Amino acid sequence: MPRDIAEQAKEAQETDPEFLSRVVLYGMTRRSIYRHLRDQNHAQDSQPLRERP
Repeated sequence: MPRDIAEQAKEAQETDPEFLSRVVLYGMTRRSIYRHLRDQNHAQDSQPLRERP
C-alpha cells in the first residue's frame, strides 16, 4: 500500500473507525459482486451458442 494512503487510513481509523469500516465493507461488496458477475460470464461463455438463452 502506498505510504500516503496508509497514513490516510491510519488517520481515518483514529478519527472515525466506523467510516473506515464502511469503506472496507463497500470495497469487499463491490469485489464480491464483480467476481460473481465475472464467473457468471465465464460460465455463459463456455456454453455452446445454441444452448444460450
